[in-house]
Amino acid sequence: MLISPSRGTMSSEKSETSPSEPPRVPQAPVSPPLLYYRDCPTYWERSHSLLGELPSPLPTKRTRTYSASARATLGPISKGKCKCFSRSQGHGFITPTDGKEDIFVHISDIEGEYVPVEGDEVTYKVCAVPPKNLKHQAVEVVITHLAPGTKHETWSGQIINS
Repeated sequence: MLISPSRGTMSSEKSETSPSEPPRVPQAPVSPPLLYYRDCPTYWERSHSLLGELPSPLPTKRTRTYSASARATLGPISKGKCKCFSRSQGHGFITPTDGKEDIFVHISDIEGEYVPVEGDEVTYKVCAVPPKNLKHQAVEVVITHLAPGTKHETWSGQIINS
């Protein structure tokens, strides 16, 4: 049965399109059903738009709760050296001067105008990483001394020799 677009009625006759008329294109974009996503995991890997909508498990400065920020602000200031930092990946690690385990640092938690490089001396506060609060990350990271003999980049892209 076919529905006539002009009359909105159903008919059992076949509709023939003339060769001069282009085929009809649906108005809304056609997407695969939800079952397709579940049945085809490689689709998730190839689709960047779908992966971009997933929430990050790490709390950044913007997504950290007020109570977690307050606890971190009240905590003691620690000192350490930048072990590594990747601007393109948006994170790095700090080696504490007291010899404890390396601490994760997110790009949103770095204060100041320079991108940290290996060997920079920093001060920071510690914040627990949810959901289990077993691991910690550095927050309110401030570079106190630039590593000598290295090139430093500002967040705007200027390169400065130290």
